[in-house]
Amino acid sequence: MSGIISLRAWSKVWDYRMTFVLGLFNTVRTAFFAILMALALGIVFGLMATSGKRILRAVSRIYVEVIQNTPILLQTCFLYYALAFSGHSIGIITTGIVALGVYTGAYMAEVVRAGIEAVPKGQFEAAQSQGFNYLERMYYIILPQSVKIILPPMVNQVVNLIKNTSCLYIIGGADLISLTYSFVTGENTGGAYAPAYLLSGFLFFIICYPLSKTASTWELSLKQREQRMILLQHKTTEDGEVTANE
Repeated sequence: MSGIISLRAWSKVWDYRMTFVLGLFNTVRTAFFAILMALALGIVFGLMATSGKRILRAVSRIYVEVIQNTPILLQTCFLYYALAFSGHSIGIITTGIVALGVYTGAYMAEVVRAGIEAVPKGQFEAAQSQGFNYLERMYYIILPQSVKIILPPMVNQVVNLIKNTSCLYIIGGADLISLTYSFVTGENTGGAYAPAYLLSGFLFFIICYPLSKTASTWELSLKQREQRMILLQHKTTEDGEVTANE
């Protein structure tokens, strides 16, 4: 407890504040490009999972099951050290982007698949009867309707990705957690454990909390909208029955 209120420890953290700024920058940079990669993979494999071709569905299922059922730390270490020993090292930050992108992409694919499958089958049949091919059906009819279902859980996956950037620590990364650990164990900076980790946690919080709150708000808004639609349909049906009886 004394470490938390130690002015000397907090002063040391302030003096080396740029270490935390650099760690935050690297974390945000890694997360940003990993999110782009995860979105691309999620959309591609989500569409493959809902296609009419068995081979595409099988490939998507294998990707999702293998990635989701192995730890992100294992995947990160495998990618980094396998490439390093083969003489094709791509750097720690790039390794983190690829590992996190591939890992989160598997979860994004499931979100996209669930969102597409939530659209009534009549929409698929109506689009097909109008002569749309599979990609046109998805782009013009299905995906616009599934976005409101996909967005909340997708934002949650983005939050998880940001927190998972801490896995770069295992390969000596330059992310926020890695630089915080280097700070508290450094010869000239060591000792300020509590302030350093509190600051690191606070920086993660101010990034992740607004995103989590946004996802919760979207989910609540979606449920309220669905309830209003059900009440409106129910009222319309009752008014129609009353008119018919008159």
